[in-house]
Amino acid sequence: MNAEGHGALQSYIDKWLAVQPPQRIALAFVDAPRHAGHIALAALEQELLGAAYGIREPQVAAAKLEWWAQELTGAPASGGRHPLTRVLFDDGRARALPPGRWLAPVLAAMAQLEEGTAADFDAQLAAASALHGALAALETAWWYGEGASPERAGRLATLAHLLHALRRLEEDAERDRLPLPMDRLARFGLRRGQLRQRNEARDGAVRAQLQSLLAAWREAERLPGPLSVFRALEARQAARAARRAASAADPLAALQTGDKAGLPAVFATWQAARRWRRAAA
Repeated sequence: MNAEGHGALQSYIDKWLAVQPPQRIALAFVDAPRHAGHIALAALEQELLGAAYGIREPQVAAAKLEWWAQELTGAPASGGRHPLTRVLFDDGRARALPPGRWLAPVLAAMAQLEEGTAADFDAQLAAASALHGALAALETAWWYGEGASPERAGRLATLAHLLHALRRLEEDAERDRLPLPMDRLARFGLRRGQLRQRNEARDGAVRAQLQSLLAAWREAERLPGPLSVFRALEARQAARAARRAASAADPLAALQTGDKAGLPAVFATWQAARRWRRAAA
């Protein structure tokens, strides 16, 4: 890849790191020259999530996802046009994966574009699992092979997304799909207009949502399947942020503050990298 291509690739990696700054820690344990495809796959995931959730006009999002569907369908033969696709399909494992593995996340993203607010937490979890489960299945197969179970990675990816959506509650208060399910809003008597500012009802609803997420996290940790180094770090930081916010006086403000990644995060990431290398060997 020429200098221009490297610059384009780095711009997508920078976009991924802007959304997930702690992943800079993981990059210390995932050598870029040897594992460029691992990093490109994480950046591709962020591109698909940005199209699925970050574009407010469904038609525009659908057009971008349709482009990705065409790109990933043709990449096994052409090698790809996008900088991320070219890096991925320069690695033999990309062509070794079933073509449907690449297309599944795009189709799942398109299917959920016009979904409204879920009725309850279980429905919310199920709806988000289609896209995030497909992404986790692709990621797990890339890191560990088709025989590895993506079950735990898929559930943890879904929970991290729901936590991220909750963090954006104020910004997304007018969107069709709210981060709080309908029964949660009804239980606390919350209307859309009350989501933009702190009040007792909002605190209660956010705290209840965090408790549901934390209960689901505990269950997810018992599921089978390995985690990529990036997924392990994301899950750890998200769960820590949820626990801290759940016990705060203002849970949404605490969640929006985030959770700094210190030495314990570095040690946990080193352990995740060691498990991955042992499995790969």
